Amino acid sequence: MDSIDPHPNTDPQALAARANVARDDADPASRHRAREQRRRILRAVRRSLLGLAIVAAAAVAILSLRPRPVPVDVAPVVRGPLRVVIEESGATRVKDRYLLSAPVTGSISRISLDPGDTVKEGDALAEIAPLSSPLLDERTRAEAQARLGASLSALGQTAAQIARASAAKELAEQERARAEKLAKSGALTQQEFEQADFALRMRVEEQASAVFANKIASEEVRIARVALGQDTSRGPHDQHVDVLSPVSGRILRVHQKSAGVVQAGAALIEVGDPDALEVVVDLLTTDAVQVQPGTPVQIEGWGGDHALAGRVRRLEPSGFTRPSALGVDEQRVNVIIALTDPHSRWAALADGYRVEARLVLWQNESVTKVPEGAIFRSGDGWAVFQSDGGVAHLKPVRIGHRGETEVEIISGLNPGQHVAVHPGDRVKEGARLEAR
Repeated sequence: MDSIDPHPNTDPQALAARANVARDDADPASRHRAREQRRRILRAVRRSLLGLAIVAAAAVAILSLRPRPVPVDVAPVVRGPLRVVIEESGATRVKDRYLLSAPVTGSISRISLDPGDTVKEGDALAEIAPLSSPLLDERTRAEAQARLGASLSALGQTAAQIARASAAKELAEQERARAEKLAKSGALTQQEFEQADFALRMRVEEQASAVFANKIASEEVRIARVALGQDTSRGPHDQHVDVLSPVSGRILRVHQKSAGVVQAGAALIEVGDPDALEVVVDLLTTDAVQVQPGTPVQIEGWGGDHALAGRVRRLEPSGFTRPSALGVDEQRVNVIIALTDPHSRWAALADGYRVEARLVLWQNESVTKVPEGAIFRSGDGWAVFQSDGGVAHLKPVRIGHRGETEVEIISGLNPGQHVAVHPGDRVKEGARLEAR
């Protein structure tokens, strides 16, 4: 008879272990089957993981070898307005500008007028007086004084000659009177009377010659005194030349403000009407050949909040050479633009103001167009890369007018399509595109 354990083990883990041992001891075949099943499950899991790793590696390899999309700017083909313009800087100027210069060499008085002052036609704008006598050095002054002394002596000599000629004339008149009485009484021959008459005429002429000689001597004395600055017969106010305004307008510029000596032809004042303005723009001669009188112009960048309208009035017939900002000589020609807007819209403009002129050579309010950077040369023509579902397709196109940033498309594209802008060398036929 088995003995009974007075202290049985009541631990649950111990009880479970005894139960497993009892079961394993009871069924060894079940234990073998369980181990085989666990091995099969582990093998299947390992195979599945290996297959998944292979598939993932293949996918990574395929994705790495596949070409990546090329990032490009994509723009739509649209229909809208297009203008062909030439943009260039210019300046305003008064249409009729009058530059007044000194008509003679002299001493000009101070000009009291300032730029902006209003003048009328015929107003005296400046006064030019004769120059004062120059300063003489010691030798020149001594020569002038000696010349004055000689002239005074000559004047005295001519005065004596006049007195002598007058006395001789009186005597000749008395002789002729006696000869006339004697000739009438028959006591004097006709020949003797004629000799007395001839002697009187000679004395008259001698007196007249002496008078003229006296006048010459007087002028020589005056010349000598003028050379010494001693002539006080004429003051500085006796003679001057006025510079008159040729038109009514305003003073634009004063070249000679202060009093001083000016030479004939020196610039003094500019006069004009600042309300009569025009715009002068110098264009490259290669651009100017496309411009005609009447071409519409937009004036911008003049300081106002709105653009001004104008039209080309004329192109100057002769060009000129001007170096560019890079130092390259350029052939240019002046284009004269007339403002067509009312004066109230550009009243703030004045002479010599800088403006930006946009000459409109061609315009259309409805054309098919793309950005200029989308087109490129392809053979003898032009082409674009169309983006169709993110794939690039080379499309030949025919272009028309070219604006500043857009180009007219005559055929090859329709509005709503998309094109690559500045595609670069990486974009080829069939390449995948990624819009930036």
